[in-house]
Amino acid sequence: MSKPSIPKGTRDFSPIEMAKRNYIFNTIKEVYALYGFQQIETPAMETLQTLMGKYGEEGDKLLFRVLNSGDYMSKLSDDELQERNSLKLSSRICEKGLRYDLTVPFARYVVMHREELQLPFKRYQIQPVWRADRPQKGRYREFYQCDADIVGSDSLLNEVELMQIVDTVFTRFGIRVQIKINNRKILSGIAEVIGEPDKIVEITVAIDKLDKIGLDNVNAELRSTGISEEAISKLQPIIALSGSNDEKLSIIADVLAGSEIGMKGVEETRFILDMLKGSLDNEIELDLTLARGLNYYTGAIFEVKALDYAIGSITGGGRYDNLTGIFGLPGLSGVGISFGADRIYDVLNGLDLYPKDAVNGTKVLFINFGEKETAYCLPIVRECRKAGVATEIFPDKAKMKKQMGYANAKGIPFVVLAGDNEMAENKVTLKNMDTGEQTLVSAEELISAVK
Repeated sequence: MSKPSIPKGTRDFSPIEMAKRNYIFNTIKEVYALYGFQQIETPAMETLQTLMGKYGEEGDKLLFRVLNSGDYMSKLSDDELQERNSLKLSSRICEKGLRYDLTVPFARYVVMHREELQLPFKRYQIQPVWRADRPQKGRYREFYQCDADIVGSDSLLNEVELMQIVDTVFTRFGIRVQIKINNRKILSGIAEVIGEPDKIVEITVAIDKLDKIGLDNVNAELRSTGISEEAISKLQPIIALSGSNDEKLSIIADVLAGSEIGMKGVEETRFILDMLKGSLDNEIELDLTLARGLNYYTGAIFEVKALDYAIGSITGGGRYDNLTGIFGLPGLSGVGISFGADRIYDVLNGLDLYPKDAVNGTKVLFINFGEKETAYCLPIVRECRKAGVATEIFPDKAKMKKQMGYANAKGIPFVVLAGDNEMAENKVTLKNMDTGEQTLVSAEELISAVK
């Protein structure tokens, strides 16, 4: 029998790893709740009709498709099978797919439950998503997203609050980050003034890769999509723009003076940055190369990078004014962010930033000396648990070395021993596993000492 394995790009998580992940999820949940967001969940599977065409051509290729149940091959003709066109075949034999992100399912949820929702609707959602991507460091095929979205409000105060949420979460984690901000309207204005207004998607997809593939390769990709050399030349100083946020806004405002949509983007970005001045612990930077390739962003876009650990974006998002229109509910504006929990996990691990109390499980282990001693200890165990102290009693009467080894292996900081002497005094011996110190204590003193 071959050794069992798991699919590439997926992972098992040990108890300690799960404790760390729950620390991440709980921290993010607490901050979301502080800002009035409510939690929902949606199915792992969505119809391909819901998913297709929402992420651009590249995104559609990365969707995991789910085979129809039953005899799905019976509806195919011999000619179709012999043609061996996998994309065409998959459209016939797959009606469902695993969700690629949480935003599109959320838009579908809003449309389906519109009559039940109080607008503006502030929701958060923490669930896994799947992408048929090439696995590499910090990039997995199955990973969690932790999204917050607001729909039903055009106010830019929503963008301001989302940036404050980002800042609060990473401050709580102790991770120094740089928040990058741009606006798709500015990018549309740039495409307009360089003479390629119809190539906005190609331009944004290409320049979004600047950090990954470099300027020369970005320019080569722009050429391959049919963008003129003149337009590419005009784009260079915009991509290379530097200075403070205010300086960049002033320069880009001059460049986009003839573009109505571009100037709208400048105004929106200036409002957000002005409202955030002096209110963040982390740096926020206007980055005109930030494009975020997903087609549905229409206004402000955000991305967050860790400053002390080399990894890709650990949070991203933006405004998507027309997303619900795809599902038959036009005119409903939305804006959201998504924390990449798996990448945040790697950063916290790499920088050793997990608090001890976040990853420690059991706090007290009662040693098992036999049936009589166990009967004496069980009421004390119960009192410890009632007091909120995570407590175990070793289930078997095993050698002391084995029981102590169990405590050490699990990182249990306190061990309790109760033999004839302790029972005669109605007490127990509490051993600190770090210092080796042993103290004779009552049940009440035990609970007080370990808490």
